[in-house]
Amino acid sequence: MQNTVFRSASDAEKTRAVLVSAVFDGEDRHQSEISLSELERLLETAGGECAAKLVQYKENPDPRSYIGSGKLEELRGLCKNTESTLAVFDAELTPSQIRNIEKELNTGKKDKGEKTDKNEEKDPSDEGYVLVIDRSMLILDIFALHAKSGEGKLQVELALLKYTTPRLTGKGLPRLRGYGLQLSRQGGGIGTRGPGESKRESDRRHVKRRMDALENELKNLERTRETQRKARDRAGIYKIAVAGYTNAGKSTLLNYLTGAGILAEDKLFATLDTTTRLYALPDGNEVLLTDTVGFIRNLPHHLIKAFKSTLDEVRYSDAVLVLIDASESECHLQLEVTEGLLEELGAGDKPVLYVYNKCDLEAEVAPVIKQDAGDNNVFFISAKTGEGVDALIERIQKLVGEGKATKTYLFRHSDMGRAGALYDRAVIVEKEYVPEGLKIKAIVDKRTAGALRDYETKEESDG
Repeated sequence: MQNTVFRSASDAEKTRAVLVSAVFDGEDRHQSEISLSELERLLETAGGECAAKLVQYKENPDPRSYIGSGKLEELRGLCKNTESTLAVFDAELTPSQIRNIEKELNTGKKDKGEKTDKNEEKDPSDEGYVLVIDRSMLILDIFALHAKSGEGKLQVELALLKYTTPRLTGKGLPRLRGYGLQLSRQGGGIGTRGPGESKRESDRRHVKRRMDALENELKNLERTRETQRKARDRAGIYKIAVAGYTNAGKSTLLNYLTGAGILAEDKLFATLDTTTRLYALPDGNEVLLTDTVGFIRNLPHHLIKAFKSTLDEVRYSDAVLVLIDASESECHLQLEVTEGLLEELGAGDKPVLYVYNKCDLEAEVAPVIKQDAGDNNVFFISAKTGEGVDALIERIQKLVGEGKATKTYLFRHSDMGRAGALYDRAVIVEKEYVPEGLKIKAIVDKRTAGALRDYETKEESDG
């Protein structure tokens, strides 16, 4: 039987796993507990079930097995007693650590009264074989499960290859659902190897070729996205990126405002594909709202790189709407992660509105958010019921208006073509044909004002 990490959704029994965490000298134990609880939620999102948790307190990571030989023996016993076929480490393991741990967990040991003469290592295809993955691989598997668009699938596959290539063994690459077997070991084929070339070398060559092809495809898609961005810039529509920790309710809010019809589930990384919708404000102005990939602590860097083109929507926005799950007791820590990633993406200087969502769950609302009450850039809403959303919309209207001013322009007969920019990007207040040409008073944003500065008549402009 082929061994896989997660059984299909139709299977009555979920894959059982032991979660492993290590706290080293100088590290915060509370933070480690939070991270381990989050790992359990990630496991559940991927379709697994936590059978047990193992925590090691140690001075430094063991270079060979991360948790040390004694704790590794304890892990082996836990996997056997709980019938777990998966060990998930709340860390990023090195390729050699994964191999060493997996070998130890799958080597037949001689128990008391047993007449075994030697230790035998199981084959990955054997029943009960225990696979070892780390936090990054678990997140990758969830991304593979939830990627729906062609671009999303390409991004996930590229991230997978970048992460797993250093982990190549003679048995091949681990694989994710949607890309062959679910993290099972891939074998070789006749005619795939060059003269004098080992299987590992052959695999690396094929992987490199595939990565190059994926990067070229994504560059083409990025060029298309850039063209779309430029078209939006020409239209002069204010762009707002909806960002935040995974499962904060970004898709639910976008659905409430625009009827976007995005899948919104109480799961981590339920939405991976970027969605942009036009939203008409009550004052007649329009904004573009873009739902983005959720953030999480220790988000693998190769995932950030692979999703660069979609995450760039945050960098190119005019403002960022940061959603925070108010029912989460550690929401202030999640906000710190979000703000750190916004800085990394080059969006740290954008105007930001902080929106505490899920405030309909009053019994669960974290008391830490009370300190933010009264800030005119902080809002408390329920994207599910609509509570508090009107105040948020009113603030968005003001934000859009803050960057605009009333200007009067004179376009001479030879420059009449330039007046089209105002019709495309501004609100026309009045227009008048005069002997010199066409005079237009309009409400314009900073970008349009800069582009048409040479045609402005100062004496009648406001701001």
